[in-house]
Amino acid sequence: MRSTTGILLALLWLLPALVSGTETRDDVPNILIIYADDIGYGDLSCYGATLIQTPHLDRLASQGVRFTDAYCTAATCTPSRYSLLTGEYAFRNQRARVLRGDAPLLIEPGSLTMPEVLRRAGYRTSIVGKWHLGLGEGVVDWNGEIKPGPLEVGFDESFIIPATNDRVPTVYVHGHRVENWSDQDDPIRVSYQEPIGNLPTGISHPHLLRYPADRQHSGTITGDISRIGWMDGGQSAWWDDEDMAYELARRAVAFLEQNRENRFFLFLSMHENHVPRAPHPDFVGTSQTGLRGDAVVEFDWVVGQMMSTLERLQLCDHTLIIVSSDNGPVYFDGYEDGALEHANGHHASGPLRGGKYLPFEGGTRVPTIVRWPSRVETGAVSSALVSQVDLLASLAALVDMDLPDGVAPDSRNQLAAWLGEDPKGRDYVIQQPTGPVLAIRKGDWKYIPAGNRPIWAEQRHNLRNGPLASTPLTKNAYLFHLGDDPGETTNLIDQHPEVARELERRLQQTIQ
Repeated sequence: MRSTTGILLALLWLLPALVSGTETRDDVPNILIIYADDIGYGDLSCYGATLIQTPHLDRLASQGVRFTDAYCTAATCTPSRYSLLTGEYAFRNQRARVLRGDAPLLIEPGSLTMPEVLRRAGYRTSIVGKWHLGLGEGVVDWNGEIKPGPLEVGFDESFIIPATNDRVPTVYVHGHRVENWSDQDDPIRVSYQEPIGNLPTGISHPHLLRYPADRQHSGTITGDISRIGWMDGGQSAWWDDEDMAYELARRAVAFLEQNRENRFFLFLSMHENHVPRAPHPDFVGTSQTGLRGDAVVEFDWVVGQMMSTLERLQLCDHTLIIVSSDNGPVYFDGYEDGALEHANGHHASGPLRGGKYLPFEGGTRVPTIVRWPSRVETGAVSSALVSQVDLLASLAALVDMDLPDGVAPDSRNQLAAWLGEDPKGRDYVIQQPTGPVLAIRKGDWKYIPAGNRPIWAEQRHNLRNGPLASTPLTKNAYLFHLGDDPGETTNLIDQHPEVARELERRLQQTIQ
């Protein structure tokens, strides 16, 4: 009886979607999310960068709204991506941490994720690029069907990097199978416990490396880069690091072309600026900050490819484009690629403190641009407080889909703010760094509770990242007034204990 009732409720919820999916509505656009990886608040020229030029993103910003106070939910990738697609803070799911390349699927199959909601609203949905939300049910057979995965959580099509480009396996997965591989005499094997196979590693053959790597990143060498973990076999299917941006752009363009007559949602999840940084030779030397900046220029080129394709297909005016990043920047993250040495004074977080892994603003306040000519003011700049966790509910509202109770529990309809129509946005945002301590911003006040913090996260910035260095991160609680002190340099907790107590109370209410 309970099962029958659930099915009936699901059908009743789906009925309006089936109707709306058959209608053509000028006020319901195609949706394209272009998601960067480790690109910081100060990495784009429309956000103040001078040594890295991003003309396509600058143009996009001039045609839409650029946000000054937009946030991902976490300072690392898997948690941010989980929140974006599910509308739930990652700290509510103990498994929602940076995943290994062979981790099981993090999202429950059949969940009402962002792509599933849009699919039920009549959209054709696709993901191209980085996934890093797990695949399979615990033991992945890379030589057979790889499921569940993106196709089981709302995407009609998928062409993905299984985890990150610094983790094995270094193959693309198209749908449920590894792309360009069918040689049963060369089976793909992957291990995160111990070395396997006879392929060289960064430890055994460092002379084969493009650039040196730390011990964590000195597993199996594929191409000329060692990775996290070990793999063997499947060499015909290995990706080409330098061609990755071109390949993902080709796949994304093909999806747009094939669906020009359909309502579509494309999640283009790029790998720039994640390590290992190996931009195509076309982009090497295009910035004044070495490979790290060159990779940002490469990302900008991909944005340009999407814009030119939409223009060619006459879809530009009918497509809502959202560009953002999964977390803040990092210079050294396992590979000696010269990112720090060639920074040349470039501050990847701009005026903000910290970056990837850390609880400061540079970890989660990210560049964000929205363009939709039908609704978004041209050349606008918004200081509205917006969080990526709200995109699910906001897009559901856009396509007139009511979310059932319990779905996307932390997502709120902030569509007006995302379209630049509401100058205030959220009342507060939650920020999740690496480690157990969450942070909160409400208005101009920012509070970081006292607690243990991973020493290695601080070291990557204070010891290796000169441009991101600041006063040491301690176990103490912090209170900053961002309006007066965007760089979070002066701790005001002793002067305003009542503000800290109020923010602590709000934080605990959210956690519960």
